[in-house]
Amino acid sequence: MARKPTPAEQAEANQLIEIKRILETVLLASVGPMTLTEIKRVFEMELSNDFLRRGLEALRDDWQGRGVELVQLAEGWRFQTRPEYQRYLDRLNPEKPPRYSRATLETLAVIAYRQPVTRGDVEEIRGVAVSTQIVKTLEERGWIEVVGHKEVPGRPALFSTTKQFLSDLGLRTVAELPPLPELAKDIQLGIPLEALPPVE
Repeated sequence: MARKPTPAEQAEANQLIEIKRILETVLLASVGPMTLTEIKRVFEMELSNDFLRRGLEALRDDWQGRGVELVQLAEGWRFQTRPEYQRYLDRLNPEKPPRYSRATLETLAVIAYRQPVTRGDVEEIRGVAVSTQIVKTLEERGWIEVVGHKEVPGRPALFSTTKQFLSDLGLRTVAELPPLPELAKDIQLGIPLEALPPVE
């Protein structure tokens, strides 16, 4: 026979149910991923990061087996459609995601795997000059940013990838980046970029 929960355990279980409902509401209504700090602000009471994570993980379990899933990315937590159902969404919005030149993909890959790097570092690795337009395109997409300057004459900018870049690829950290050929294929074949502005 199962042990009856104590009043304190029952109260915590009831609180977790209500927390999950609030989390679900807030995350479904959010326009982008939310960090734990942002999520905490919606609650009237002070919640620990550990308790919030438990609530988020329980909510993620609740959504298992559905067409939408709760994921943790570099930018925070968000609901997103499962990749296997993307083809149905593509029929609603038949626009093709922007395609990137080989030079753009190579530049992005060098920055992603060797960060932080200067434009000169990228040119040395690729063996060709990197156009200003490529860097501008990647910055406008929110995929790379200047994170400092190298302490050499001219103090060239150091570029790294952004949290948005990782989130667009469905990743939490740089350590989760796929092998280089897979990264290029994922980007070229269309990671979910519908919300981003088109390349000029």
